[in-house]
Amino acid sequence: MRTKTPKESLTVLTDLVLPGETNYLDNLFGGELLARMDRACSIAARRHSRRIVVTASVNHVAFSKSIPVGSVVTLEAKVSRAFTSSMEVFVDVWIEDRQSGEKTKVNEGIYTFVAVDETGKPVPIAKIEPETDLEKQRFEGALRRKQLSLVLAGKMKPDEATELKALFTS
Repeated sequence: MRTKTPKESLTVLTDLVLPGETNYLDNLFGGELLARMDRACSIAARRHSRRIVVTASVNHVAFSKSIPVGSVVTLEAKVSRAFTSSMEVFVDVWIEDRQSGEKTKVNEGIYTFVAVDETGKPVPIAKIEPETDLEKQRFEGALRRKQLSLVLAGKMKPDEATELKALFTS
């Protein structure tokens, strides 16, 4: 199986925030943003694996700034690391200033997807070779994030989480 780069999975979704998608403060509902993020990440995961993918977890979401009604929102998702059948997908959320067109990052998230066959059984996927500094940083952190998730879920013993332990010992 050929090793791929994160840019091969890049998915960019741009949309407008409509009044029916906002809360009482006229900002985009958090759940609406989560759904958009999940869609962008699932497309990126599908592009990487070329298989059916299912959302395994939402590992992290940061709601840094609100997104007002009328905003143009752009989501950029790409696979940051691939394991045996699972992959971590990072998504960055940007809004455009209506006057200048300048983009501001307002949110980000990390999702985990699993590639499966038609019966729902996990299948192997290609590895990732990061290219940019940001891709390398996200790639390196992915194993620690995976180990933390496994430890918290009781699927890995803390002393087996070597990447996590390395953060706290020298």
